[in-house]
Amino acid sequence: MVKYNETALDATFHALADPTRRAILARLSLGQASVGELADPFEISLPAVSKHLKVLEGADLITRHRDGRVSRMEFNPDAMMGAVDWITHYKKFWESQLDRLARYLDETKPTGEDTNATNTKD
Repeated sequence: MVKYNETALDATFHALADPTRRAILARLSLGQASVGELADPFEISLPAVSKHLKVLEGADLITRHRDGRVSRMEFNPDAMMGAVDWITHYKKFWESQLDRLARYLDETKPTGEDTNATNTKD
């Protein structure tokens, strides 16, 4: 079984669970932005955006840099590796299960029957 830092993994998935935070990460994947720049596309208050940013910072998904009086946020993609590894582990599991199902269905397919034909009575 693959071992994960459950606290970091939980924080990552919690942060990614919100569509606003995912949109913020998508914006930051294009480059650094100030809090104000990140708040512009959303119809929520600046304090609400700040709360979202704190959740993202808590999961280490973003880092904050001070540029004078302005805070600039930057995406930290390395922090997502735990989640990527976790998803990859289960992706392999489900691919294996679906391959087994496909083989089973191929083996049990009736021979000589046209399964695509429709049964019509005239």
